[in-house]
Amino acid sequence: MKIDPILPEARLQAMKASDIWPDRLLTDDFDHWVATKPDHTAIIDHNSMTGARTVLTYAELGRRVDRIASGLARLGVRRNDVVSMQLPNWWQFIALHLAALRLGAVTNPVMPIFREREMTFMLRLAESKVLVIPREFRGFDYKSMADAIRPSLPDLKHVLVIGGEGESAFECLIDGAPEPDEATRTLFAASRPSPNDVVELLYTSGTTGEPKGVMHTSNTLYANVLPYADRFKLSGNDTVLMASPLAHQTGFLYGIMMPVALGGTVVLQDIWNASKAVDLIAAEHVTFTMAATPFLSDMTDEAAKRPADLKTLRTFLSAGAPIPRALVRRAAEHLGANIISAWGMTENGAVTTTRIGDPPDKTFETDGCPLRGMETRVVDENGAVMPADAEGRLQTRGASNFVGYLKHPEMFATDADGWFDTGDLARIDRDGYVRITGRTKDVIIRGGENVPVVEVEGLIYQHPGIQEVAVVAMPDERLGERACAFAVLRPGNNLTFPELVDFLSERRLARNYLPERLEVIEAMPKTPSGKIQKVVLRGIAKTLTPEKRQG
Repeated sequence: MKIDPILPEARLQAMKASDIWPDRLLTDDFDHWVATKPDHTAIIDHNSMTGARTVLTYAELGRRVDRIASGLARLGVRRNDVVSMQLPNWWQFIALHLAALRLGAVTNPVMPIFREREMTFMLRLAESKVLVIPREFRGFDYKSMADAIRPSLPDLKHVLVIGGEGESAFECLIDGAPEPDEATRTLFAASRPSPNDVVELLYTSGTTGEPKGVMHTSNTLYANVLPYADRFKLSGNDTVLMASPLAHQTGFLYGIMMPVALGGTVVLQDIWNASKAVDLIAAEHVTFTMAATPFLSDMTDEAAKRPADLKTLRTFLSAGAPIPRALVRRAAEHLGANIISAWGMTENGAVTTTRIGDPPDKTFETDGCPLRGMETRVVDENGAVMPADAEGRLQTRGASNFVGYLKHPEMFATDADGWFDTGDLARIDRDGYVRITGRTKDVIIRGGENVPVVEVEGLIYQHPGIQEVAVVAMPDERLGERACAFAVLRPGNNLTFPELVDFLSERRLARNYLPERLEVIEAMPKTPSGKIQKVVLRGIAKTLTPEKRQG
Protein backbone atom coordinates (compact mmCIF):
# COMPACT_ATOMS: atom_id res chain seq x y z
CA MET A 1 0.00 0.00 0.00
CA LYS A 2 1.26 3.47 -0.87
CA ILE A 3 0.82 5.84 2.03
CA ASP A 4 0.87 9.38 0.73
CA PRO A 5 1.43 12.30 3.12
CA ILE A 6 -0.30 15.60 2.42
CA LEU A 7 2.67 17.93 2.11
CA PRO A 8 1.98 21.04 0.02
CA GLU A 9 5.05 22.60 -1.55
CA ALA A 10 4.45 25.80 0.39
CA ARG A 11 4.78 23.91 3.69
CA LEU A 12 7.92 22.11 2.57
CA GLN A 13 9.56 25.38 1.59
CA ALA A 14 8.48 27.11 4.80
CA MET A 15 9.90 24.30 6.94
CA LYS A 16 13.14 24.29 4.96
CA ALA A 17 13.49 28.04 5.42
CA SER A 18 12.79 27.84 9.16
CA ASP A 19 15.33 25.04 9.67
CA ILE A 20 13.05 23.42 12.26
CA TRP A 21 12.68 20.12 10.42
CA PRO A 22 15.94 18.26 11.15
CA ASP A 23 15.69 15.95 8.09
CA ARG A 24 16.85 12.88 9.97
CA LEU A 25 15.43 9.61 11.28
CA LEU A 26 15.27 8.25 14.81
CA THR A 27 17.56 5.42 13.70
CA ASP A 28 20.22 8.03 12.87
CA ASP A 29 20.33 9.19 16.48
CA PHE A 30 20.00 5.62 17.73
CA ASP A 31 22.97 4.42 15.66
CA HIS A 32 25.01 7.37 16.92
CA TRP A 33 24.41 6.42 20.54
CA VAL A 34 25.07 2.74 19.87
CA ALA A 35 28.46 3.76 18.47
CA THR A 36 29.39 6.48 20.98
CA LYS A 37 27.86 5.32 24.28
CA PRO A 38 27.16 1.59 23.85
CA ASP A 39 27.16 0.85 27.59
CA HIS A 40 24.69 3.59 28.52
CA THR A 41 21.31 2.23 29.65
CA ALA A 42 18.63 2.76 27.02
CA ILE A 43 15.63 0.91 28.53
CA ILE A 44 14.64 -0.35 31.95
CA ASP A 45 11.57 -2.55 31.47
CA HIS A 46 9.42 -3.63 34.41
CA ASN A 47 7.11 -6.36 33.05
CA SER A 48 4.21 -6.92 35.43
CA MET A 49 3.24 -10.19 33.71
CA THR A 50 6.58 -11.92 34.28
CA GLY A 51 7.84 -9.82 37.18
CA ALA A 52 11.11 -9.37 35.28
CA ARG A 53 13.24 -6.23 35.26
CA THR A 54 15.04 -6.04 31.92
CA VAL A 55 17.88 -3.57 31.44
CA LEU A 56 19.14 -2.94 27.91
CA THR A 57 22.14 -0.82 27.00
CA TYR A 58 22.23 0.93 23.65
CA ALA A 59 24.53 -1.79 22.31
CA GLU A 60 22.25 -4.58 23.52
CA LEU A 61 19.17 -2.85 22.16
CA GLY A 62 20.99 -2.28 18.87
CA ARG A 63 21.65 -5.99 18.42
CA ARG A 64 18.01 -6.83 19.13
CA VAL A 65 16.74 -4.13 16.77
CA ASP A 66 18.89 -5.43 13.92
CA ARG A 67 17.75 -9.01 14.46
CA ILE A 68 14.10 -7.99 14.63
CA ALA A 69 14.50 -5.95 11.44
CA SER A 70 16.14 -8.91 9.72
CA GLY A 71 13.33 -11.17 10.90
CA LEU A 72 10.66 -8.79 9.63
CA ALA A 73 12.48 -8.62 6.30
CA ARG A 74 12.39 -12.43 6.09
CA LEU A 75 8.63 -12.19 6.59
CA GLY A 76 8.41 -9.93 3.57
CA VAL A 77 8.07 -6.57 5.32
CA ARG A 78 9.17 -3.80 2.99
CA ARG A 79 8.96 -0.05 2.65
CA ASN A 80 5.47 1.42 3.28
CA ASP A 81 4.18 -1.84 4.77
CA VAL A 82 2.29 -1.34 8.03
CA VAL A 83 3.47 -3.12 11.16
CA SER A 84 0.78 -2.94 13.84
CA MET A 85 1.66 -3.53 17.47
CA GLN A 86 -0.91 -3.93 20.21
CA LEU A 87 1.48 -4.01 23.12
CA PRO A 88 1.84 -2.79 26.69
CA ASN A 89 4.82 -0.65 27.69
CA TRP A 90 7.45 -3.33 27.07
CA TRP A 91 10.91 -3.02 25.52
CA GLN A 92 9.72 -4.89 22.42
CA PHE A 93 7.55 -1.89 21.47
CA ILE A 94 10.55 0.42 21.18
CA ALA A 95 12.68 -2.18 19.42
CA LEU A 96 9.91 -2.87 16.91
CA HIS A 97 9.56 0.79 15.97
CA LEU A 98 13.30 1.12 15.37
CA ALA A 99 13.30 -2.13 13.39
CA ALA A 100 10.38 -0.95 11.26
CA LEU A 101 12.31 2.25 10.51
CA ARG A 102 15.23 0.13 9.29
CA LEU A 103 12.91 -1.24 6.62
CA GLY A 104 11.02 1.96 5.80
CA ALA A 105 7.88 0.36 7.24
CA VAL A 106 5.13 2.29 9.03
CA THR A 107 4.64 1.76 12.76
CA ASN A 108 0.99 1.48 13.79
CA PRO A 109 0.66 1.55 17.60
CA VAL A 110 -2.67 0.17 18.83
CA MET A 111 -3.98 0.51 22.38
CA PRO A 112 -4.16 -2.74 24.38
CA ILE A 113 -7.74 -1.90 25.44
CA PHE A 114 -9.09 -2.41 21.91
CA ARG A 115 -11.02 -5.57 21.11
CA GLU A 116 -12.40 -7.33 18.03
CA ARG A 117 -14.60 -4.47 16.87
CA GLU A 118 -11.93 -1.75 16.92
CA MET A 119 -9.08 -4.03 15.84
CA THR A 120 -10.87 -5.29 12.75
CA PHE A 121 -11.59 -1.77 11.57
CA MET A 122 -8.10 -0.44 12.28
CA LEU A 123 -6.14 -3.32 10.78
CA ARG A 124 -8.34 -3.40 7.69
CA LEU A 125 -8.01 0.33 7.06
CA ALA A 126 -4.23 0.19 7.51
CA GLU A 127 -3.91 -3.01 5.42
CA SER A 128 -1.52 -4.16 8.13
CA LYS A 129 0.90 -6.87 7.03
CA VAL A 130 2.13 -7.79 10.53
CA LEU A 131 0.47 -7.65 13.94
CA VAL A 132 2.51 -8.09 17.13
CA ILE A 133 0.60 -8.89 20.33
CA PRO A 134 1.23 -10.29 23.81
CA ARG A 135 0.05 -13.82 24.48
CA GLU A 136 -1.79 -12.47 27.50
CA PHE A 137 -1.98 -9.18 29.34
CA ARG A 138 -4.16 -8.24 32.28
CA GLY A 139 -6.10 -11.48 31.95
CA PHE A 140 -7.01 -11.04 28.29
CA ASP A 141 -6.15 -13.62 25.60
CA TYR A 142 -4.89 -11.57 22.64
CA LYS A 143 -4.00 -14.57 20.50
CA SER A 144 -7.58 -15.87 20.58
CA MET A 145 -8.83 -12.46 19.54
CA ALA A 146 -6.32 -12.30 16.68
CA ASP A 147 -7.32 -15.79 15.54
CA ALA A 148 -10.97 -14.74 15.51
CA ILE A 149 -10.52 -11.62 13.37
CA ARG A 150 -7.74 -12.83 11.06
CA PRO A 151 -10.03 -14.47 8.45
CA SER A 152 -11.59 -11.06 7.75
CA LEU A 153 -8.18 -9.41 7.23
CA PRO A 154 -6.69 -10.66 3.93
CA ASP A 155 -3.70 -8.30 4.10
CA LEU A 156 -2.60 -9.56 7.52
CA LYS A 157 0.11 -12.10 6.65
CA HIS A 158 1.71 -12.62 10.06
CA VAL A 159 0.67 -12.47 13.72
CA LEU A 160 3.64 -12.55 16.09
CA VAL A 161 2.96 -13.37 19.73
CA ILE A 162 5.24 -12.31 22.56
CA GLY A 163 5.40 -15.39 24.76
CA GLY A 164 3.87 -17.44 21.97
CA GLU A 165 4.76 -20.88 20.66
CA GLY A 166 6.20 -22.23 17.43
CA GLU A 167 6.78 -20.10 14.35
CA SER A 168 4.36 -17.41 15.51
CA ALA A 169 6.45 -16.63 18.59
CA PHE A 170 7.90 -13.14 18.45
CA GLU A 171 11.03 -14.48 20.14
CA CYS A 172 11.88 -16.40 16.95
CA LEU A 173 12.90 -13.07 15.43
CA ILE A 174 15.70 -12.80 18.02
CA ASP A 175 16.57 -16.12 19.64
CA GLY A 176 18.89 -18.08 17.40
CA ALA A 177 18.40 -15.65 14.54
CA PRO A 178 21.53 -14.77 12.55
CA GLU A 179 23.08 -11.34 12.67
CA PRO A 180 22.21 -9.21 9.62
CA ASP A 181 24.44 -10.17 6.69
CA GLU A 182 25.66 -7.94 3.89
CA ALA A 183 22.55 -8.55 1.79
CA THR A 184 20.31 -7.57 4.70
CA ARG A 185 22.27 -4.41 5.40
CA THR A 186 22.05 -3.55 1.71
CA LEU A 187 18.28 -3.96 2.05
CA PHE A 188 18.28 -1.65 5.09
CA ALA A 189 20.13 1.01 3.11
CA ALA A 190 17.83 0.68 0.11
CA SER A 191 14.73 0.79 2.33
CA ARG A 192 15.69 3.94 4.20
CA PRO A 193 12.68 6.26 4.22
CA SER A 194 12.79 9.97 3.54
CA PRO A 195 12.32 12.21 6.58
CA ASN A 196 9.09 13.27 4.86
CA ASP A 197 7.74 9.73 4.44
CA VAL A 198 5.02 8.51 6.81
CA VAL A 199 6.58 6.48 9.64
CA GLU A 200 3.79 6.54 12.24
CA LEU A 201 0.09 5.77 11.82
CA LEU A 202 -1.83 6.40 15.04
CA TYR A 203 -5.58 6.15 15.43
CA THR A 204 -7.58 8.81 17.18
CA SER A 205 -11.23 8.59 18.20
CA GLY A 206 -13.23 11.26 16.45
CA THR A 207 -16.85 12.26 16.28
CA THR A 208 -17.75 10.35 13.12
CA GLY A 209 -18.06 7.01 14.87
CA GLU A 210 -14.90 5.65 13.21
CA PRO A 211 -11.27 6.07 14.30
CA LYS A 212 -9.09 8.21 12.03
CA GLY A 213 -5.56 7.20 11.09
CA VAL A 214 -3.29 10.15 11.85
CA MET A 215 -0.15 10.14 9.70
CA HIS A 216 3.19 11.57 10.86
CA THR A 217 6.64 11.76 9.32
CA SER A 218 10.04 11.76 10.99
CA ASN A 219 10.17 15.52 10.46
CA THR A 220 6.79 16.29 12.02
CA LEU A 221 7.56 14.05 15.02
CA TYR A 222 11.06 15.44 15.55
CA ALA A 223 9.72 18.98 15.22
CA ASN A 224 7.78 18.31 18.41
CA VAL A 225 10.27 16.20 20.36
CA LEU A 226 13.27 18.51 20.02
CA PRO A 227 11.60 21.82 21.04
CA TYR A 228 9.85 19.94 23.85
CA ALA A 229 13.14 18.59 25.22
CA ASP A 230 14.76 21.99 24.82
CA ARG A 231 12.01 23.77 26.74
CA PHE A 232 12.50 21.53 29.76
CA LYS A 233 16.30 21.35 29.47
CA LEU A 234 16.28 17.57 29.04
CA SER A 235 19.41 15.71 27.90
CA GLY A 236 21.01 12.30 27.67
CA ASN A 237 21.62 12.47 31.41
CA ASP A 238 17.89 12.32 32.13
CA THR A 239 15.83 9.26 33.01
CA VAL A 240 12.22 9.35 31.86
CA LEU A 241 9.44 7.34 33.48
CA MET A 242 6.76 6.42 30.94
CA ALA A 243 3.58 4.98 32.40
CA SER A 244 1.32 6.48 29.72
CA PRO A 245 0.73 3.90 26.97
CA LEU A 246 3.39 3.86 24.27
CA ALA A 247 0.45 3.43 21.89
CA HIS A 248 -0.66 6.97 22.75
CA GLN A 249 1.07 9.92 21.16
CA THR A 250 2.28 10.90 24.64
CA GLY A 251 4.04 7.59 25.14
CA PHE A 252 5.26 7.36 21.56
CA LEU A 253 6.80 10.85 21.42
CA TYR A 254 8.17 11.15 24.95
CA GLY A 255 8.67 7.50 25.91
CA ILE A 256 10.06 6.12 22.64
CA MET A 257 11.38 8.98 20.53
CA MET A 258 12.64 11.54 23.04
CA PRO A 259 14.87 9.28 25.16
CA VAL A 260 16.45 7.77 22.04
CA ALA A 261 16.88 11.15 20.35
CA LEU A 262 18.67 12.46 23.45
CA GLY A 263 20.64 9.29 24.20
CA GLY A 264 18.92 9.03 27.57
CA THR A 265 17.14 6.31 29.52
CA VAL A 266 13.47 5.38 29.67
CA VAL A 267 11.86 3.41 32.50
CA LEU A 268 8.72 1.58 31.35
CA GLN A 269 5.69 0.90 33.56
CA ASP A 270 3.08 -1.30 31.90
CA ILE A 271 0.24 -1.15 34.47
CA TRP A 272 -0.43 2.08 36.30
CA ASN A 273 -0.08 2.01 40.03
CA ALA A 274 0.94 5.18 41.84
CA SER A 275 2.79 3.37 44.61
CA LYS A 276 4.74 1.35 42.07
CA ALA A 277 5.50 4.52 40.11
CA VAL A 278 7.01 6.12 43.19
CA ASP A 279 9.02 2.92 43.78
CA LEU A 280 10.39 3.20 40.24
CA ILE A 281 11.21 6.89 40.58
CA ALA A 282 13.18 6.16 43.74
CA ALA A 283 14.93 3.01 42.49
CA GLU A 284 15.76 4.19 38.96
CA HIS A 285 16.46 7.86 39.81
CA VAL A 286 13.79 9.20 37.45
CA THR A 287 14.05 12.90 36.65
CA PHE A 288 11.11 13.50 34.28
CA THR A 289 7.69 12.07 33.54
CA MET A 290 4.62 12.99 31.55
CA ALA A 291 1.13 11.57 31.96
CA ALA A 292 -2.55 12.40 31.97
CA THR A 293 -4.48 14.00 34.82
CA PRO A 294 -5.40 10.77 36.70
CA PHE A 295 -1.72 9.83 36.97
CA LEU A 296 -0.89 13.24 38.44
CA SER A 297 -3.78 13.00 40.89
CA ASP A 298 -2.80 9.52 42.05
CA MET A 299 0.87 10.33 42.38
CA THR A 300 0.11 13.50 44.30
CA ASP A 301 -1.80 11.45 46.86
CA GLU A 302 1.09 9.00 47.09
CA ALA A 303 3.66 11.80 47.35
CA ALA A 304 1.96 13.16 50.44
CA LYS A 305 2.94 9.90 52.17
CA ARG A 306 6.42 9.40 50.65
CA PRO A 307 8.00 12.74 49.76
CA ALA A 308 11.58 11.49 50.24
CA ASP A 309 11.17 8.92 47.44
CA LEU A 310 10.61 11.65 44.86
CA LYS A 311 13.75 13.70 45.44
CA THR A 312 15.18 13.01 41.95
CA LEU A 313 11.99 13.98 40.10
CA ARG A 314 12.42 17.47 38.65
CA THR A 315 9.42 17.76 36.33
CA PHE A 316 5.94 16.25 35.94
CA LEU A 317 4.12 17.32 32.79
CA SER A 318 0.37 16.71 32.77
CA ALA A 319 -1.80 16.73 29.65
CA GLY A 320 -4.36 14.65 27.77
CA ALA A 321 -7.43 15.54 29.85
CA PRO A 322 -8.84 18.63 31.54
CA ILE A 323 -6.50 19.56 34.39
CA PRO A 324 -8.23 20.98 37.47
CA ARG A 325 -6.31 24.05 38.59
CA ALA A 326 -6.62 22.97 42.22
CA LEU A 327 -4.82 19.72 41.33
CA VAL A 328 -1.89 21.60 39.79
CA ARG A 329 -1.51 23.62 42.98
CA ARG A 330 -1.76 20.55 45.21
CA ALA A 331 0.71 18.60 43.06
CA ALA A 332 3.23 21.43 43.12
CA GLU A 333 3.03 21.42 46.91
CA HIS A 334 3.40 17.66 47.46
CA LEU A 335 5.62 16.44 44.62
CA GLY A 336 8.35 19.01 45.12
CA ALA A 337 8.80 19.10 41.34
CA ASN A 338 7.99 21.48 38.53
CA ILE A 339 4.36 20.85 37.56
CA ILE A 340 3.81 21.65 33.90
CA SER A 341 0.41 21.93 32.23
CA ALA A 342 0.17 21.21 28.52
CA TRP A 343 -2.28 20.87 25.67
CA GLY A 344 -1.93 18.92 22.45
CA MET A 345 -3.42 16.30 20.17
CA THR A 346 -2.47 13.12 18.35
CA GLU A 347 -2.35 15.29 15.25
CA ASN A 348 0.47 17.51 16.52
CA GLY A 349 1.83 16.33 19.88
CA ALA A 350 2.15 18.85 22.68
CA VAL A 351 1.43 22.26 21.18
CA THR A 352 1.43 24.45 24.29
CA THR A 353 3.04 24.01 27.70
CA THR A 354 3.71 26.21 30.65
CA ARG A 355 7.39 26.93 31.33
CA ILE A 356 9.59 26.17 34.30
CA GLY A 357 9.69 29.37 36.32
CA ASP A 358 6.41 30.78 35.00
CA PRO A 359 4.56 32.99 37.52
CA PRO A 360 1.71 31.33 39.42
CA ASP A 361 -1.05 32.88 37.28
CA LYS A 362 0.41 31.18 34.20
CA THR A 363 1.40 27.91 35.88
CA PHE A 364 -1.89 27.35 37.66
CA GLU A 365 -4.40 29.05 35.38
CA THR A 366 -3.33 28.31 31.78
CA ASP A 367 -2.37 25.45 29.47
CA GLY A 368 0.79 27.21 28.39
CA CYS A 369 2.23 28.91 25.34
CA PRO A 370 3.28 27.33 22.01
CA LEU A 371 6.46 25.36 21.59
CA ARG A 372 8.99 26.62 19.09
CA GLY A 373 7.72 26.04 15.57
CA MET A 374 4.04 26.14 16.48
CA GLU A 375 1.44 28.92 16.44
CA THR A 376 -2.03 29.20 17.94
CA ARG A 377 -4.94 31.53 17.36
CA VAL A 378 -8.62 31.82 18.29
CA VAL A 379 -11.23 32.56 15.63
CA ASP A 380 -14.98 33.19 15.60
CA GLU A 381 -17.60 31.22 13.66
CA ASN A 382 -16.70 33.10 10.48
CA GLY A 383 -12.97 32.51 10.82
CA ALA A 384 -12.10 36.03 11.94
CA VAL A 385 -9.25 36.23 14.45
CA MET A 386 -10.47 37.12 17.94
CA PRO A 387 -8.79 39.64 20.26
CA ALA A 388 -6.87 38.63 23.39
CA ASP A 389 -8.93 36.95 26.13
CA ALA A 390 -11.94 36.37 23.84
CA GLU A 391 -13.28 32.81 23.59
CA GLY A 392 -13.40 31.14 20.20
CA ARG A 393 -12.35 28.11 18.15
CA LEU A 394 -8.73 27.17 18.75
CA GLN A 395 -6.57 26.68 15.66
CA THR A 396 -2.92 25.75 15.37
CA ARG A 397 -0.32 25.44 12.66
CA GLY A 398 3.35 24.71 12.39
CA ALA A 399 6.13 22.21 12.17
CA SER A 400 4.64 19.29 14.15
CA ASN A 401 1.24 19.34 12.47
CA PHE A 402 0.40 15.96 10.97
CA VAL A 403 0.28 15.14 7.26
CA GLY A 404 -3.26 13.84 6.85
CA TYR A 405 -5.66 11.05 7.75
CA LEU A 406 -5.09 7.68 6.11
CA LYS A 407 -7.30 7.24 3.02
CA HIS A 408 -9.38 10.27 4.00
CA PRO A 409 -7.72 13.38 2.56
CA GLU A 410 -11.06 15.17 2.70
CA MET A 411 -10.92 15.08 6.51
CA PHE A 412 -7.66 17.05 6.63
CA ALA A 413 -9.15 20.11 8.33
CA THR A 414 -6.30 22.45 7.44
CA ASP A 415 -6.92 25.60 5.44
CA ALA A 416 -4.81 27.06 2.64
CA ASP A 417 -2.65 28.90 5.17
CA GLY A 418 -1.96 25.75 7.17
CA TRP A 419 -4.26 26.43 10.13
CA PHE A 420 -5.71 23.27 11.69
CA ASP A 421 -9.07 23.48 13.47
CA THR A 422 -8.58 21.58 16.73
CA GLY A 423 -12.22 21.30 17.77
CA ASP A 424 -11.45 22.95 21.10
CA LEU A 425 -12.64 26.26 22.47
CA ALA A 426 -10.06 28.49 24.13
CA ARG A 427 -8.91 31.94 25.16
CA ILE A 428 -5.43 33.29 24.47
CA ASP A 429 -4.14 36.05 26.73
CA ARG A 430 -1.94 38.96 25.70
CA ASP A 431 1.19 36.95 26.50
CA GLY A 432 0.16 34.13 24.15
CA TYR A 433 -0.85 31.68 26.89
CA VAL A 434 -3.79 29.42 26.02
CA ARG A 435 -6.60 28.37 28.33
CA ILE A 436 -8.81 25.56 27.03
CA THR A 437 -12.42 26.40 27.92
CA GLY A 438 -14.43 23.67 26.18
CA ARG A 439 -14.78 21.87 22.91
CA THR A 440 -16.82 22.08 19.76
CA LYS A 441 -16.43 18.35 19.12
CA ASP A 442 -18.82 15.86 20.66
CA VAL A 443 -16.18 13.82 22.46
CA ILE A 444 -15.45 12.74 26.02
CA ILE A 445 -11.87 12.59 27.30
CA ARG A 446 -11.66 9.89 29.96
CA GLY A 447 -8.25 9.81 31.61
CA GLY A 448 -6.57 11.03 28.44
CA GLU A 449 -8.43 8.55 26.20
CA ASN A 450 -10.99 9.92 23.77
CA VAL A 451 -14.36 8.17 23.95
CA PRO A 452 -15.94 8.00 20.46
CA VAL A 453 -19.40 9.23 21.43
CA VAL A 454 -21.12 8.59 18.11
CA GLU A 455 -19.95 4.97 18.04
CA VAL A 456 -21.14 4.33 21.60
CA GLU A 457 -24.49 5.96 20.92
CA GLY A 458 -24.83 3.90 17.74
CA LEU A 459 -24.40 0.67 19.67
CA ILE A 460 -26.85 1.71 22.38
CA TYR A 461 -29.41 2.50 19.69
CA GLN A 462 -29.25 -1.18 18.69
CA HIS A 463 -30.93 -2.10 21.98
CA PRO A 464 -34.61 -2.83 21.24
CA GLY A 465 -35.77 -0.90 24.28
CA ILE A 466 -34.05 2.36 23.33
CA GLN A 467 -35.97 5.15 21.64
CA GLU A 468 -33.39 7.94 21.99
CA VAL A 469 -29.97 8.17 23.58
CA ALA A 470 -27.32 10.83 24.18
CA VAL A 471 -23.92 10.21 25.78
CA VAL A 472 -22.26 13.20 27.45
CA ALA A 473 -19.34 13.99 29.72
CA MET A 474 -19.75 13.70 33.47
CA PRO A 475 -16.99 15.52 35.39
CA ASP A 476 -14.68 13.37 37.48
CA GLU A 477 -11.96 14.54 39.84
CA ARG A 478 -9.54 11.74 38.97
CA LEU A 479 -10.18 10.92 35.29
CA GLY A 480 -11.29 14.38 34.21
CA GLU A 481 -14.46 13.03 32.61
CA ARG A 482 -16.56 9.88 32.50
CA ALA A 483 -19.42 8.97 30.17
CA CYS A 484 -23.06 9.26 31.18
CA ALA A 485 -25.79 7.86 28.92
CA PHE A 486 -29.19 9.60 28.94
CA ALA A 487 -31.90 7.42 27.43
CA VAL A 488 -35.57 7.62 26.51
CA LEU A 489 -37.09 4.14 26.45
CA ARG A 490 -39.75 2.78 24.16
CA PRO A 491 -43.14 2.36 25.85
CA GLY A 492 -43.35 -0.71 28.05
CA ASN A 493 -39.56 -1.22 28.30
CA ASN A 494 -37.17 -1.16 31.23
CA LEU A 495 -33.39 -0.93 31.19
CA THR A 496 -30.97 -1.00 34.12
CA PHE A 497 -27.37 0.17 34.12
CA PRO A 498 -25.92 -3.37 34.52
CA GLU A 499 -28.11 -4.55 31.60
CA LEU A 500 -26.76 -1.73 29.42
CA VAL A 501 -23.16 -2.62 30.32
CA ASP A 502 -23.79 -6.29 29.50
CA PHE A 503 -25.43 -5.35 26.18
CA LEU A 504 -22.46 -3.23 25.09
CA SER A 505 -19.89 -5.73 26.37
CA GLU A 506 -21.51 -8.46 24.26
CA ARG A 507 -20.88 -6.22 21.24
CA ARG A 508 -17.18 -6.10 22.09
CA LEU A 509 -17.06 -2.41 22.93
CA ALA A 510 -13.75 -1.53 24.58
CA ARG A 511 -14.17 -1.41 28.35
CA ASN A 512 -12.89 2.16 28.61
CA TYR A 513 -15.68 3.29 26.27
CA LEU A 514 -18.51 1.83 28.38
CA PRO A 515 -20.83 4.44 29.93
CA GLU A 516 -20.43 4.76 33.67
CA ARG A 517 -23.94 5.90 34.44
CA LEU A 518 -27.38 5.49 32.87
CA GLU A 519 -30.07 8.10 33.35
CA VAL A 520 -33.51 7.12 32.02
CA ILE A 521 -35.54 10.26 31.26
CA GLU A 522 -39.02 10.84 29.84
CA ALA A 523 -37.95 13.15 27.02
CA MET A 524 -34.77 14.66 25.58
CA PRO A 525 -34.27 18.41 25.80
CA LYS A 526 -34.28 19.67 22.21
CA THR A 527 -33.89 22.80 20.15
CA PRO A 528 -36.81 24.04 18.04
CA SER A 529 -35.26 22.22 15.08
CA GLY A 530 -35.31 18.93 17.01
CA LYS A 531 -31.61 18.66 17.89
CA ILE A 532 -30.82 17.17 21.29
CA GLN A 533 -29.47 19.87 23.59
CA LYS A 534 -26.43 18.15 25.01
CA VAL A 535 -25.45 21.29 26.85
CA VAL A 536 -28.55 20.79 29.05
CA LEU A 537 -27.65 17.14 29.63
CA ARG A 538 -24.07 18.06 30.53
CA GLY A 539 -25.46 20.45 33.13
CA ILE A 540 -27.44 17.60 34.67
CA ALA A 541 -24.45 15.25 34.46
CA LYS A 542 -22.36 17.66 36.53
CA THR A 543 -24.51 16.76 39.54
CA LEU A 544 -24.17 12.97 39.08
CA THR A 545 -21.64 10.33 40.10
CA PRO A 546 -20.74 7.08 38.32
CA GLU A 547 -22.53 3.83 39.03
CA LYS A 548 -20.66 0.61 39.70
CA ARG A 549 -20.19 -1.68 36.73
CA GLN A 550 -20.75 -5.38 36.96
CA GLY A 551 -17.77 -7.62 36.47
